[in-house]
Amino acid sequence: MVKETGFYDTLGVKPNATPDELKRAYRKLALKYHPDKNPTEGEKFKQISQAYEVLSDAKKRELYDRGGEKAIKEGGTGGGGGGGGFASPMDIFDLFFGGGSRMHRERKGKNIVHQISVTLEDLYNGATRKLALQKNTICERCEGRGSRKGAAQMCMTCHGTGMQVRMHQLVPGMVQQVSTVCHSCQGQGQRISHKDRCKVCGGRKILRQKKILEVHIDKGMRDGQKIVFHGEGDQEPGIEPGDIIIVLDQREHPHFTRKGEDLVMSMKLQLVEALCGFKKPVQTLDKRTLLITSHPGELIKPGDTKCVLNEGMPMHRRPFEKGRLIIHFSVVFPQANFLPEQRLKELERYLPDKLDAEQPDSMDDDLYIYADLEDCDFENRKRHNHQYYYMEEDDCTGGVQCQTS
Repeated sequence: MVKETGFYDTLGVKPNATPDELKRAYRKLALKYHPDKNPTEGEKFKQISQAYEVLSDAKKRELYDRGGEKAIKEGGTGGGGGGGGFASPMDIFDLFFGGGSRMHRERKGKNIVHQISVTLEDLYNGATRKLALQKNTICERCEGRGSRKGAAQMCMTCHGTGMQVRMHQLVPGMVQQVSTVCHSCQGQGQRISHKDRCKVCGGRKILRQKKILEVHIDKGMRDGQKIVFHGEGDQEPGIEPGDIIIVLDQREHPHFTRKGEDLVMSMKLQLVEALCGFKKPVQTLDKRTLLITSHPGELIKPGDTKCVLNEGMPMHRRPFEKGRLIIHFSVVFPQANFLPEQRLKELERYLPDKLDAEQPDSMDDDLYIYADLEDCDFENRKRHNHQYYYMEEDDCTGGVQCQTS
């Protein structure tokens, strides 16, 4: 029993969610509310990151389940140093999607994450998708200088650092150091006169261009798997380009559910099929037809599970090896009174004998009470009890009134 469910509610999962369910929930929400896509949802993105940071760590999750968010903050288990602070939401996002830590981001450009929707057929057969996107590229005309060679001059305001440091006195004897982007060069560290600016990029050093990527989805890839295009992110002078990361988002399939390398499906049988055998066609994800066969005498009971070997998902990078097709069976019984009583007696002769038990015919009438079976309607009963409860309350609120003159 958990003390509070706030972090679970933030991710939209139950308190007993598995690590894989937590990952799927964080991936979808983080991509949806990332500041690059939703600049106004910064606080929501922060809450999602904090919830995942705690619940993805077994020790932090146990502490949270026992004492809630207060225990996390007081326990000092967060990533931000003393006092139980949380790590940066962007650090969590980059580490999850393979982008490294904050120090790595300072040497390398920001990664760009895109999510593409795929079907289970795409993951089974493999597919190729084209993704069109806009990215920054270094201007070829000026080679990222923003001007003709040698025309740029160092900014004398920030001395080429691109940052200005100001000292702010809080109280006598206590001074705070504040770093801000240099307003003279807008953080470039150099200044270019208007006449010397590159005519192609206008001194910005970069251009916005359209890029088309071919995304190859291999057989056996999984929901949430990442395909990385190294160095294909935005370009910027002096900084290594980041990566473009494609995240696969599998749509729900109407018939099959994937469990690792296995495919799971349900099949309904009529009672005669369960008892006497059947042949049922099943279309596979690559458009073949399997004839699922149960021979006469091979009894299928309600809730039975059977499997067909080598008809599951292909294994990633070993596409000729496949998992199992797992089939959960349910048996549909005939409607009441589907046979007259005389025919039922005939049917009984072909079924296994009843288990020996004391027969009512041999018992005295006063030793037992007849009990007929009825259908249970839980919804109507619940509604009736609910109304009865309020009727009782109404009866009790009358009380005794005193006569006044």
